[in-house]
Amino acid sequence: MELEQLPATLQRRNWLIFGILLAASLPLANWPVTAGILAGGLVAIAAFSWLQRSLRRLLADSPHGAQGRYQLGSLSRLLVLAGILTLLIVFVKIHPVGLAIGLSVVVVNLLWFTLQRALM
Repeated sequence: MELEQLPATLQRRNWLIFGILLAASLPLANWPVTAGILAGGLVAIAAFSWLQRSLRRLLADSPHGAQGRYQLGSLSRLLVLAGILTLLIVFVKIHPVGLAIGLSVVVVNLLWFTLQRALM
């Protein structure tokens, strides 16, 4: 796998894992858990895309102030994600187990990638 193709490959695999988790939850007919998986997966994939975009900008930026902007962006990203998760749990009442399963999409993807690279 080429290094240039890695972000796109990870994004596609995020959606694949998300779809598998969502499809696996449907036969259980536990709609709160399915909604939690849906919400968590979308949040995780959006956060991962945001992180990729930030890193791409950091590497392409001029050296003056790029690190500070990246650190501010990281703090902003964490605050936004914390706010979204708080809203989902406290006000929307998303099932916490389903949310945790959905949020694990990127973790499963990175574990898959690591194992794939280790076995090559």
